Amino acid sequence: MGQPTATADVEVTSEPAAATPDVSTTRARRSPRGHLAGLDGLRALAVIAVVVFHLDPSWLPGGFLGVDVFFVISGFLITTLLVRERRDTGRVDLRGFWTRRARRLLPALLVVVPAAILIARTVEADLLVGVRRQALGALTFSTNWLEIAQGSNYFAATSPQLFMNFWSLAVEEQFYLFWPLVMLGLLTLHRRFALTEGALATIVLGVGVASAVLMALTHDGANATRAYYGTDTHLFGLMLGAALAIVWTGPLRAYTTNPRWGAHRRWFVGGAIATIAALFLLAGEEHAWTFVLGIPLVSVATAVLLLAAVERPGKVRAVLELPPLAWIGQRSYGIYLWHWPVILIVAQDIPTNAGTPGFVWTRVWAVVVTLAVADLSFRFVETPVRRLGFRETGRRILGAFALLRSVRTRRIVLGGVVAGALVLGVVLVTAPDTTTTQRTIEQNQARAAAPRKTEPAPTFSGTKSFTMPTGDEIDVFGDSMVVGSVPALEYYFPGIQIDARSNRRWSDGLAAVGSAGTSLRRAVVLAFGTNAGTDPETVEAILAEIGDDRMVVIVNLHADRLSRIDDDNAALKKIADKHPNVALADWDSAVAAEDLQADGIHPSLGGAHTYAATIRKAFADLSTKHTGKAVTLKPLPRP
Repeated sequence: MGQPTATADVEVTSEPAAATPDVSTTRARRSPRGHLAGLDGLRALAVIAVVVFHLDPSWLPGGFLGVDVFFVISGFLITTLLVRERRDTGRVDLRGFWTRRARRLLPALLVVVPAAILIARTVEADLLVGVRRQALGALTFSTNWLEIAQGSNYFAATSPQLFMNFWSLAVEEQFYLFWPLVMLGLLTLHRRFALTEGALATIVLGVGVASAVLMALTHDGANATRAYYGTDTHLFGLMLGAALAIVWTGPLRAYTTNPRWGAHRRWFVGGAIATIAALFLLAGEEHAWTFVLGIPLVSVATAVLLLAAVERPGKVRAVLELPPLAWIGQRSYGIYLWHWPVILIVAQDIPTNAGTPGFVWTRVWAVVVTLAVADLSFRFVETPVRRLGFRETGRRILGAFALLRSVRTRRIVLGGVVAGALVLGVVLVTAPDTTTTQRTIEQNQARAAAPRKTEPAPTFSGTKSFTMPTGDEIDVFGDSMVVGSVPALEYYFPGIQIDARSNRRWSDGLAAVGSAGTSLRRAVVLAFGTNAGTDPETVEAILAEIGDDRMVVIVNLHADRLSRIDDDNAALKKIADKHPNVALADWDSAVAAEDLQADGIHPSLGGAHTYAATIRKAFADLSTKHTGKAVTLKPLPRP
């Protein structure tokens, strides 16, 4: 998700500077430091979209595109600052620029990282898997490339990462580091070769278009993280914002003096709003067009809306300047930093199922906590350092420490700080390398991937039968959901044969069933789709391979943070309803909060028994449907 960091120390104004401005008059026209009318509200709308997406992707499938709204804003504000400083003073104070960026970014970051780690450790150790790498990435602004190298999947919910959202902070900080140098080169070309602002903007926009093309070429439907995280592939919004700033700060005023803009402004703005809303609602991460077309579209729409907000007072600016939106926009950086760790910690502390009232209330609580800590961060961490600087802030902290009345109190405070640092160090050193889920899967994998018996099951004669199958009449083909449930499946169905591995898709299931050939038993369980969703054509091909003389149970899906689950399950139900010999095991409805591991997908020890019991009930219902005789299921003790 994107993060809003371009709000600090940016001296800008709603009126563009002339080509050769008078410094005194330019300064007189400027708005208060760090403010450009309407943009706090635009930041607020973007961060709201990001937070809603993270609360539950099904609520706003394209909410993660809020990152691109932030990128356009950042490119516009930072480039505006650089262009105007060069025109006002004849130079760009790079040290001052980078110092202001550090004042804006580091204080809140240095609070949220250790605080979230310590709190997460008290709630669920699985939240700290890979946390040493994540902390390094957060503090060095290299999260995106470290996670790409690790092979992380941003859109997978199977491995929760405490600081997953910091990838965009890394992209923006890399932009802040190198863009001033690039702009100095471009401004030198502008002066030496008398290039127009339009020509400079075209060059910059060309870089953005090349990046968008690279994202489209790099995108992989199985794992879009490389295309999404890469600085090289995700520059379009930043470059579009920068190009807009170049023509806005020049005499062209981003072409808003053109009569066509005035005549059609309302339609441009309305189209931009409709485009952003439609993409937030429809552009899910499962669609390739989201990355090929959706990201450029939302960036262009944001640029139009941004231009309408800064150009002159009007309805757009009035709405974006509403106090609630301005309040959220001013705290958007803190909201962004805190919201994802808070959501993960609350979800583990108060387990619930997606779609239940309890789930909604835990999400409400996560929002309340996020807003509270973000406000505290804004008031007592971010604002003081931004105004006073690191040195003066440190001096005042030491001064306040020295004013403590008793030596004993000072020792207690100092001891608390040292103890906290030691505990943090121990937590980082002892953080697990794999989740409980992964360890369970690894323990069960050998049993699930054992070689198949090549001869047909002795109880299957090839004649269609719908009596309740016993364990030695059942074949199971599946992914990590089955692997995690191996002991329970063997407990409920003694003699069952299991062929399952992690990261399998329906296409792998087709190959596995085809390889079984005549050794396929008379009852088959199919459990795929966790990794890449439901592929109806492949499911139908598997059923055709199995034939209609065998009983088949398809297990549906459950995942708290995957927006496609409802569509996947609807497709599976439709397929099952078409085939008389097929039943659906409704794992999604049967699962309880305590049945899931920390990732919200894989079954816990108790959940594995629920998983097996759901399959057993599906076979019993299928048998009853065809034989007319109710199947009595013997109660089995659960752990």
